[in-house]
Parts: sequence; structure tokens; C-alpha cells
Amino acid sequence: MTEDILINVTPFETRVALVEQGAVQEIHIERSIQRGHVGNLYLGKVVRVLPGMQSAFVDIGLERAAFIHVGDLRQNRKERSNGSAITPIEKLLFEGQSLMVQVIKDPLGTKGARLSTQVSIAGRMLVYLPHEPHVGISQKIESEEDRIALRERVIRLSVPDEKGGFIVRTQAEGATDEELVADQSYLRTLWNSIQEKARSQPTPSLLYNDLTLAQRVLRDMVGPHTGTITVDSRSTTQSLLEWAAAYTPSVLERIRHYSGERPLFDTANVDEEIARALSRRVDLKSGGYLIIDQTEALTTVDVNTGGFVGGRNFDDTIFKTNLEAAVALARQLRLRNLGGIIVLDFIDMDDAEHRNSVLDELNKALGKDRTRMTVSGFSQLGLVEMTRKRTRDSLAHQLCEPCPTCQSRGNVRTPRTLCYEILREILRESRQFNPKEFRILASQDVVDLFLEEESAHLAMLGDFIGKPISLEVEGQYSQEQYDIVLI
Repeated sequence: MTEDILINVTPFETRVALVEQGAVQEIHIERSIQRGHVGNLYLGKVVRVLPGMQSAFVDIGLERAAFIHVGDLRQNRKERSNGSAITPIEKLLFEGQSLMVQVIKDPLGTKGARLSTQVSIAGRMLVYLPHEPHVGISQKIESEEDRIALRERVIRLSVPDEKGGFIVRTQAEGATDEELVADQSYLRTLWNSIQEKARSQPTPSLLYNDLTLAQRVLRDMVGPHTGTITVDSRSTTQSLLEWAAAYTPSVLERIRHYSGERPLFDTANVDEEIARALSRRVDLKSGGYLIIDQTEALTTVDVNTGGFVGGRNFDDTIFKTNLEAAVALARQLRLRNLGGIIVLDFIDMDDAEHRNSVLDELNKALGKDRTRMTVSGFSQLGLVEMTRKRTRDSLAHQLCEPCPTCQSRGNVRTPRTLCYEILREILRESRQFNPKEFRILASQDVVDLFLEEESAHLAMLGDFIGKPISLEVEGQYSQEQYDIVLI
């Protein structure tokens, strides 16, 4: 099934949509102001060595000098692995020394970036270690047989004079020999260009900028099923063509520039899909719906029949709703980029064959997802538990923030609850202070309730404390905001 990729570029952000059969399957967003430095390679200059802290400050051209600890120097890698004493930093670095470094942690507050000389460059299937001649396997590949087989394949496919090593990423599971060779070739070419820059550039200089979102699309998302890659920026199209010509020539003929009058994302209704992906409720074509709640610990999905009554009987209606929900749910996980523990609450089915069919449909739909997942069967409570690897922030975390009105609770206290809270607060303050009058500043709904149903309680309190209580609507206040002014 063909997948088309749309890339919308503006000066402030880049957005990518993966579209399959007219439906948006994935959304990726990168904002220029949020781009960090992690992964970047610099030719820096050592400006100060601190033996007492076993650290050094290195000028890499950023606002503040970055720092490197003795433990992040590759010269000490063998000593650390053997448990022997490491060489002090003052014997390895000196002021004014040129040093190729990689950022492993972005600047934070008053702290500069953290650096390492243990260079690693990520590809699609592999991570290249130019200074480490060994092949490692991602710890997330758990099967020992798969680990041994992958290691042997990567070693066999490497060139005879290979000086560096590789870490095999989880994406390499199921990769062909051609894909692994292509990734090795891309990483070697990239490393050679970085070394060439290091020999000719002054210090400090940026040698390698971690790939932009548009370039990562070519590296990570393009595959045999990819159709066209449409970009609405002429300059980005040109840079992608140049990048593809150097590293992934097979992609060249698929890259196209879009110059239509309508915005690129409007041609596939992407913005509407983004808006729907931020909602709790997902409507199904049959009339049923999903309710998706994302919390800190896990994500829950509840399936409901809604207005669907099209089955021959009640069991048939439930079965058809669950089947449709399984397909829609797999798409929503990709679209919203939900990760971690996910609990699926399908409508209860008594028929074991129906449960198996729904589970098969779910696994089939999830098979299109590149992100690693595990899915369990139905539990005794009728729930399906699954995990999906967290690769980046979910769409909601990228585009939204906690509600300042409800403080992320998802609900607000009723006007009556607030009226009683205000009455208690006035009673408390009347025992400590002796003003001429108490004035309540609150939202329209709270003041209206005081003037109507709660007017008797307000009058009783005024008589009890012997002070007048006045009301004033504050139009800028949310329902939960109020102030009590002592006059």
C-alpha cells in the first residue's frame, strides 16, 4: 500500500504528514526554536582545564563554553571497562588544544552543553562508532538468537578494512542485507565528510549538524511503500535533493516541489486531522466512538457502541464495533504518537472467536507501525494491554499545555462549591480582621448564584459577623478564581 509524505516548511517550524489512501497516519513536528544541539559534532578549543573537578571547558561557538568530564573522553574507555585507574584529564587535554567533540546534553539554565569525544552517528538501522571497532546490539532486542544473527550479519556485510564499529538499532530487526549495506555506506560517507571538514575548518566550528526533520524523513521513513515526497519549500526541496544524491540516491526521483495555490496540508485535510487528534473522542463511521485519555503513567482507550445499531443482534453489533475500533485505534496511536503502557477496553464479548478476531485485526493494523510494540491477549477483566516504544513527545504534549483554569484536573469546581468556600473564608477572616466591609470579587456565575439561590446564606453570614458583604463581577476571572477584599 503506497504511502505519500507531505512536508510543510515555514521559518518557524517544519511539519511532516504521512498519508495512506487519503488518510493521515502520522504527524511529525519540529519547531526551529526548540531544536537542540544534542548529536551535533564540533571542532572546539579547550579554554580551561580543571584538574580538581577532572573537567575542562571547551569553546564550541555557543553562547556559553561547554564542558567535558574525564569520564566522557574516549581515551579512558578501556580503563573504565576494565575497572582500572583512568588517566587524569590534565594529562590528556591542555589549553588551546583543538578537539572534536559531540554534544550529549543541551545547555540548561546557566550550565553549558555537556560534551563527549566518543563520537556516534545514527543511521536508520545502525549507529556508527568510528573509534570503536566492535559490533554491539541494542538491549531492546531481547532474543539471544536474533542478537547473535544480527551481529554476524553486520560483521559479514562490513568492508574488510573497516576501522569503526556499529550498534545495531531495533529498526534493524527484519532488515534485508541490502538495507544494512546501504546504511553502512551512508554512515561511512558521512564520517568521511566530517573528517574532511575537521582538517580544513578553524576552531570553533560546527562539523556536523544533526539532521533536520525533513532529512530524517528521508533517512527513517522512506521505504519500498513510499510514493511521492512533496515539499512546499523550494529551498528545502533543493537541499533534500542534494542530501539524497549524496546519501540515498534511490529516493531522488520521488522528491517533488509543490507550488499550488492551496496550502499543501489543505490538500489532505491535515490540519483538520491534527485538531481531531487533540480531542478525547474519536468518532467511528458506524456511529460508535473511542475515548482516549492520556495520563502520566499510561494511556487508556474505551470503546463504545454509541449510535451503532446495525448488527443482526446485540453480539453482532458489539463485534462489528470492536473490529472497526481496532483499526481506528492503531491509526490513532501513530497519529498521536502515544507511547508507554496502553490499556484497551473493548466492549465485552462473550464469544471467544470474536475476541480472537478482534485481536487479529488489531495486530494486523498495528503491523503498519514502525515503532516497536508488544500486545497481550484479553485479560480476565476483558482488557487488552500493550506497550508502544516512546520515540518522542506525543502530539498533545508538543502542541498543548496543562489547562490553567482546571490545573490539569479535567474539571472545575461548581459555582455552589465556590460560594460555600468563599463564605467559609469570610468567616475565617472576620475572626482575625476588623474591616468596615468585605467585598467579593468573582466570576459572573458565582456572583449570580450569590444574588439568587445563595442570597439567604450570604445575608445570614453578614448578620452573624456584623459586617456588610458586597459583590463585584470580575470579567477576567475564571470560574475558580475569586478574591475577598477587606475595605
